[in-house]
Amino acid sequence: MTEFEVQGMSCQHCVAAVTRSIQEVDPNAQVSVDLARGRVAVESTQSADALRDAIDEAGYTVVPATGA
Repeated sequence: MTEFEVQGMSCQHCVAAVTRSIQEVDPNAQVSVDLARGRVAVESTQSADALRDAIDEAGYTVVPATGA
């Protein structure tokens, strides 16, 4: 499981966009988004860097996750 802190998510459209961007990299990825906390947890065979890049390309800022 890889967890990211993602800035810029404010609505369900954002959740869908982040989820879609990750699933374009790994269609089998399990994505859980906590909109209130700005957290995205991903179960994927792809590297954290590939997932981070996908989120970034969707227009959101990934920052190092603090705490769990």
